[in-house]
Amino acid sequence: MKPVLRTCTAIAMATVFSGQTMAAEALQTLGAGEGQLSIVAWAGYIERGETDTAFDWVTGFEEATGCKVSVKTAATSDEMVALMNEGGFDLVTASGDASLRLVAGNRVQPINTALIPSWSTIDERLQNAAWHTVDGVHYGTPYVWGPNVLMYNTEVFKEAPTSWNVVFEPMDFPDGQPNAGRVQAYDGPIYIADAALYLMSHKPELGITDPYALNEDQYAAALDLLRTQRTLVGRYWHDAFIQIDDFKNEGVAASGSWPFQVNLLAADSPVASVFPEEGVTGWADTTMLHADSKNPNCAYMWMEHSLSPKVQGDVSAWFGTVPSVPAACKGNELLTDEGCANNGYENFDKIRFWRTPTTQCEQGECVPYYRWVSDYIGVIGGR
Repeated sequence: MKPVLRTCTAIAMATVFSGQTMAAEALQTLGAGEGQLSIVAWAGYIERGETDTAFDWVTGFEEATGCKVSVKTAATSDEMVALMNEGGFDLVTASGDASLRLVAGNRVQPINTALIPSWSTIDERLQNAAWHTVDGVHYGTPYVWGPNVLMYNTEVFKEAPTSWNVVFEPMDFPDGQPNAGRVQAYDGPIYIADAALYLMSHKPELGITDPYALNEDQYAAALDLLRTQRTLVGRYWHDAFIQIDDFKNEGVAASGSWPFQVNLLAADSPVASVFPEEGVTGWADTTMLHADSKNPNCAYMWMEHSLSPKVQGDVSAWFGTVPSVPAACKGNELLTDEGCANNGYENFDKIRFWRTPTTQCEQGECVPYYRWVSDYIGVIGGR
């Protein structure tokens, strides 16, 4: 999708979000597979061994069910919402800043957990999570989760940085060179929450308690910080592979990132990651079924398949995530028995998971997401 079209669609969908939902009827019985399945997914979430033959959780599913899988990769949550709004897809691996918008816009349908035998194996911390459960109704199946880490070049930082200030504040890096032009920021409105999280520690007088629930003053302070950061950022990233290339070839030394990029880079580049002292944002992704899916039986078969310990462990090993099924943490050759701990299984309560900002919030009235969309576009554009 062209950037302008994606932005306009994102604004339109953000405006739709009001917290009101109309729960459709969930599928009651499972029938024969329709022979095909179309999934909108984050890069690296649906692998069939084409990148690395060791990572393939599609081929076996196709052979067992007869459901041929096609994948449309999306780079941002806004693009996922736009694609689901256009239609023609069955499933989406939606993060928390997209999932409730999809529910409110009636783009996804409730799921019948009784048709997913492995539902009971899901981590109890996720089974009724607010980003896919509305008024007790489930709108998706938890997939995997993880943090937005601070990725850094170990030749520039001989010791791991301890604060997000390396990407937010002008400074010289330990190699004596300025950070201007050598840091990146995420190309998505939800990144405003990262600025708010930083301000929670560095400007406590603002009274921010939730980076996704900001009053006008708190929101203005976050935008001001992002405008300062704009003078430092060499590129706003949303394509994981472009960020990988930038760390390898373009002199980028620090950025918020996903464990996926860290894992791929660490194999042959001087790269590592850290949880800074201010904490991190993160994502818990949900496999959601389109309201107008033409292949619901194959979709339910996939949701069950996605919860198998083998698939959960393989996805987590590949992307650097944490499985939604704790049983995957043991006995997976690719993930290893240390993988869940290494990827942050015990840090669940330390992560501020992505969530769609709404007008009504615990402190009364907050800045809604459509403002985040338009204002972040302005920040990136130098306004």
